[in-house]
Amino acid sequence: MPVSPEEVAPSARIRLRNWLLADASVAKDTQGDQEGQEGQDGGDAHGGHQGQSWWRVMCLTGLDYFSTLGYQPGIAALAAGLLSPIATIVLVLVTLFGALPVYRRVAKESPRGEGSIAMLERLLPFWKGKLFVLALLGFAATDFIITITLSAADASAHLVENPHLTSVLGGKQMLITLILVALLGAVFLKGFSEAIGLAVGLVGIYLALNVVVVAVGLWKIIQAPHVVTDWSGALTAEHGNVFVMIGVSLVVFPKLALGMSGFETGVAVMPHIKGDADDTEKNPVGRIRGTRKLLTTAAVIMSAFLITTSFICTLLIPAKEFEDGGQANGRALAFLAHQYLGGTFGSAYDLSTIAILWFAGASAMAGMLNLLPRYLPRYGMAPHWARAVRPMVIVLTFVGFLITWLFDANVDAQGGAYATGVLVLISSAAIAVTIAAYKKRERGWTIAFGVISVVFLYTTVINTMERPDGVKIGACFIAGIILVSLLSRLKRAFELRVTDVVLDETAERFIRDYAHRPLRLIANEPTQRDIAEYRDKIRQIRADNDIPGEDDLVFVEVTVRDASDFESELTVRGEVLHGRYRVLTLESSSVPNAIAALALTVRDRTGQRPHLYFEWTEGNPFAQFLRFFLFGQGEVAPVTREVLREAEPDRTRRPRVHVG
Repeated sequence: MPVSPEEVAPSARIRLRNWLLADASVAKDTQGDQEGQEGQDGGDAHGGHQGQSWWRVMCLTGLDYFSTLGYQPGIAALAAGLLSPIATIVLVLVTLFGALPVYRRVAKESPRGEGSIAMLERLLPFWKGKLFVLALLGFAATDFIITITLSAADASAHLVENPHLTSVLGGKQMLITLILVALLGAVFLKGFSEAIGLAVGLVGIYLALNVVVVAVGLWKIIQAPHVVTDWSGALTAEHGNVFVMIGVSLVVFPKLALGMSGFETGVAVMPHIKGDADDTEKNPVGRIRGTRKLLTTAAVIMSAFLITTSFICTLLIPAKEFEDGGQANGRALAFLAHQYLGGTFGSAYDLSTIAILWFAGASAMAGMLNLLPRYLPRYGMAPHWARAVRPMVIVLTFVGFLITWLFDANVDAQGGAYATGVLVLISSAAIAVTIAAYKKRERGWTIAFGVISVVFLYTTVINTMERPDGVKIGACFIAGIILVSLLSRLKRAFELRVTDVVLDETAERFIRDYAHRPLRLIANEPTQRDIAEYRDKIRQIRADNDIPGEDDLVFVEVTVRDASDFESELTVRGEVLHGRYRVLTLESSSVPNAIAALALTVRDRTGQRPHLYFEWTEGNPFAQFLRFFLFGQGEVAPVTREVLREAEPDRTRRPRVHVG
């Protein structure tokens, strides 16, 4: 029997929806535990992943970190000139003795991959903490999104500037960049294991080719030792003595800070690292150890390359070639590869550089896919589908298209925003570990991390003063995230925001007593909790609603602890006050949601539809709604009814709401 198109279309839509949201339920149900992370961040979007070896994950985060070799030697040469090798040594020292210890501590304090943001979130309660986290997420988005777009733009620039391809691809950098961003998104739509495998291959080939270029460069210097004496003589003539050189290097250091760009992604991808068999969520020793190995190994490898590449580029490439229009501008090592190893090797090096720069966005994509779903849905500031990988990949890819279009695929135009995002996150991490060490009374670490924080704050301020566009772009990301988040929370205001309902023994007994008769619940905002309060409340409710005197009434009292939380577990405790009044006490982020969740739980456990009794609240309805939105209280009765209506569409099963 033929199938009509009308029957095929819904089936296709359902399959598409299931494919997009395949891992959303896994992520929601397991948010915050290790097993859930393994399921969520799995080898594919269906949650079968059991973690990856730390060195494989290092290749993923190393895409961002190691790919800076494509442009870092040129940046150092333009910023420091002859001082480039010494300034790079300063960068390496700050990396090994500043950023590395900070992020090794972050890995220990925040092993789920939230990074320093989670550490700082705990310092500020309520809405202050939420808004602070949203601001940091704005800078994280600046860092990660610009990583994707800038790296793709740089890859397309290398492609266009290749001597063999310039005539064919000239003027098409925008189109090429958009295609590269789309291909990156396609890899993540396919699955995470594919991204890891590709990262391992790209990083291995790229580092091997760089070893060849560095070795040849050092050999050329050995063959012509006069270039070293010429350089040292010119350096001494220009700066006088070593102390002046160090001082100038410290001044230009902020311009080289992009050489530390991979640390935040290093901790963001922590959940992908395979831990020990006996790891627990509270103490994932294996995962922490693996992350520390990742961070240390990547930092040591990169430090060696930074020093050697800066040295050979400064000594072997004429200064004019680093400037705009020069053959080494933005591609110093590629210039050496073509010059000393021929066109074939040079093109192979170009291809490898293009590939790793294109895929450098993978570490940023993985970081955002781990970071954003941990905060925004939990705050109620993103739809449920934001927990799923594939919809987020699509959204982030389209944001990448927009940024690429706005910046016209220009690498230099995006550099300020990239540096700002990197430095703000590193500074926040340094401050977070300083506070953590102080709270644990580790005096030595507190002083050390405090000094590191000052260094990074200085670097951030100098970079901001020289490139204010970075702060402006970061502010746009922050404003966008806050606006979208608040609109999402407003749209989801009437959701049933209770993840679970836990009743103590007394509350269980209260509910069992009403298995064969309706339970009548009185919403009460406690004041003195004396006998007169409950006696007068019952008298008023019976009079307003004409309740027979023989029917039992149970009080419900909700305490709001943190109204800025969106989802929370509901704990219900039962007690008998003054020897006669049954009271159920609840703690939640919202009074209406707590009462609605309790009513639905009573219905499900007893089979009886409970009755809820409220009083009207005096005051402006709009002001009362704002109280509910911000503080979880306000006009409780209509909001409770609306929450119940959304949670239970069937009116015959919905708990009854009475207002007098």
